[in-house]
Amino acid sequence: MAKPIDELIVQDKGLVSREIFVDEEIFKQELSRVFARAWLFVAHEDQIAKNGDYVVSKMGTDTVIVTRDMEGEVHVLLNTCTHRGMRLCRNDMGNARTFSCPYHGWSYSMDGRIVETPGDLAGVPGHATYYHGELDKKDWGLVRAPRVKVYKRTVWASWDPDAPEFDDYLGDMKQYLDYALDGRDGSPGNNEMIGGILKWRVPSNWKFAPENFIGDNYHDISHRSVDLVGINPSGGTGRRDDEPEDATTIGFPKLGHGVIGEMPYQKEPESAGWAANPEVSEWYRKCHDARVERFGDEHRVSMTVGTIFPNMSFHGRQPRTIAVFHPISPTEMEMWRIFLVDRDAPDAVKDMARHYHLSYSGPGGLTESDDMENWSYATDSSRGEISRSIYFNYEMGLGHARVVPHLEGAVENGEFTEENARIFYRRWAEFMKAGSWDELFPGKGPGPGGSRGAAESAPADAEAASVDAAATAETK
Repeated sequence: MAKPIDELIVQDKGLVSREIFVDEEIFKQELSRVFARAWLFVAHEDQIAKNGDYVVSKMGTDTVIVTRDMEGEVHVLLNTCTHRGMRLCRNDMGNARTFSCPYHGWSYSMDGRIVETPGDLAGVPGHATYYHGELDKKDWGLVRAPRVKVYKRTVWASWDPDAPEFDDYLGDMKQYLDYALDGRDGSPGNNEMIGGILKWRVPSNWKFAPENFIGDNYHDISHRSVDLVGINPSGGTGRRDDEPEDATTIGFPKLGHGVIGEMPYQKEPESAGWAANPEVSEWYRKCHDARVERFGDEHRVSMTVGTIFPNMSFHGRQPRTIAVFHPISPTEMEMWRIFLVDRDAPDAVKDMARHYHLSYSGPGGLTESDDMENWSYATDSSRGEISRSIYFNYEMGLGHARVVPHLEGAVENGEFTEENARIFYRRWAEFMKAGSWDELFPGKGPGPGGSRGAAESAPADAEAASVDAAATAETK
């Protein structure tokens, strides 16, 4: 690595070296230190609705099989035969009780009546003759992710058995993820995929995308052309319906997550939208009324867009989507988009959402195209010998973060700031430096069976409350 991590990410000055977006050695370390340890989004339950269903996904640069076994349990398995490494599943999805290798015929069963653990090695040609019955098949099952969590119809996994519980990994960021995954009336986990999943490659470093969605309102100028064209679902100019006036950036410095959204509130703001179709607009109005009744005077949140460290972003309002940014190389990523809608929404609502989402996001989406152009050129312009030696500037709002009430460990820094980007790169630096989860998440973890439990709540110290030295003073 060209420089120590603390020289690549200069926290107190808001500087990030361009090296981290183009350097091959840094990229290799990211795979082992970030992607091999963090909780990663891998699938939506609609992709594995029936027993035996599977979908091929990615964790870092590894391909994995996300599958539901014959008893309905979800597993995440490395998509490679343990004999000679042949890729087992070459179709994106399907249904299978057994995964058979086309190279030498080793087969792995997902049926608990045949093997002790789904994914274990079940069949070996010539086991009794060529191997003389001496191969212990229990030792050669598929490599599995030791941590898997199904949460409100989304599937997450981690390669690290010592990773903290998923709820602890999210912290109070979970409230914002809930807003996207729950129904528009607040009904828990009321979401389904619209159609399939969009996949395409972008000549950009993967970090540009989650940074963009964690809290960058400043780049709004990039979307002026889309606003002029007008894809607003209520008609007219703009790319979405009006958002609440009190939207701000909210970040979680100890976790690396962040959103553009609203701080916890008790009175639901007026909401209509989707006015281009009266039937659809009326359905959303009824959902709004039901949400008001459901939550009463309880605190709740809402949001536009956010990022869960390291590589999953999501839109909560318009469009309502999940995005994942898979690293391919220092200068290339593969983007995935999933569009969401309430499962019990009428067909008119689902159809309008599908048309709107496609015009907004994805490889042909007008707004997404603007973003991809920015990320690609920023990556390419950082390759040169001189350009890679200088820093990007993340000074906006430095020292002006404020603690958010009712959200543990959260800060906010106004509508236009680079606070959340600094939070993202601070957490990236911590992952790159840490030797274990003991350093990344003191007091919590390891996972199930570990010796340590969740630490008791304690007052936020200066470093935990905010990235910025000036902001920490407000926490004392």
